[in-house]
Amino acid sequence: MASTLVRNRHRTASASSPQAVQADRSAPAGHDAPDVLARARARDWAEIQERMLVPLYEAVYERLEVGAGSRLLGLGCGSGLALLIAAARGAAVTGTESDPGRLDLARERMSASVPASADARLAAGTDAVHDPGRPAWNLITAFQPIGGGAGDAQWLEEALREAVAGAERGAAVVLTGWGPPERCATSGVLRVAHKGRPGRASGPASPRDGLEDVAARAGLRPDGSGRVACPFGYADADSAVRGLMSTGLYDAAARESDADQVAKEIAEALHPYRRPDGTVWMPNVFRYLIARVP
Repeated sequence: MASTLVRNRHRTASASSPQAVQADRSAPAGHDAPDVLARARARDWAEIQERMLVPLYEAVYERLEVGAGSRLLGLGCGSGLALLIAAARGAAVTGTESDPGRLDLARERMSASVPASADARLAAGTDAVHDPGRPAWNLITAFQPIGGGAGDAQWLEEALREAVAGAERGAAVVLTGWGPPERCATSGVLRVAHKGRPGRASGPASPRDGLEDVAARAGLRPDGSGRVACPFGYADADSAVRGLMSTGLYDAAARESDADQVAKEIAEALHPYRRPDGTVWMPNVFRYLIARVP
């Protein structure tokens, strides 16, 4: 896994790198400039950050024996990597994603990797949940971890209320979150997202109780949990900054101050995790909760 995570060290910086962001700001402004940056960030997510959670996807699928009989709904499916892994195991997959850039990339991946005859679908927001013509889900996943920022479970609670209504009785619902801060090296870097923000904690909160709370509010009953090591490895500091900023966890800080300044602070916070060869390595542990639809 390490060799995969740190490949492409010498890639040219994308439009979302600190240097490119500065260049874009000095260029004439256009109505489509925000869209260009949003698409660049979505591609950074797909090319750099999304694969960091592959061990989590695989551990959950192995434990729940995801395969030909699985009818999976992925909430917040990003650019579709987790869905592709499930489809490769024979599952019928549907994904919802509110970020247009990530959704476009997921569609590209699906069309290129999943046979036309396979049962796969992608939709914006929760559109795919409201389809009476499809069989009830027997597995719902939310692989976007909560606990990295204040209020980051709100979208999940809203999506779950709709998704659970379309699931069969006994269906598994998988919620995921950051592990304890002392087990997540990235916790120190995430403090940049909260630095100097009134009323905000100095770092990410542990979601140990948050996952159970979300499940309870959705009317689900807990049925097991687990922890998975998901180290974040990057080819270099620039890739690390781009990957971390693509998560969206730093958006509020960038709006309140300056995106270039936030990128600079992230780069500084990465110093303890840089290796002599220039790569960046941060061990992390993520937690997942399996709940059941009553």
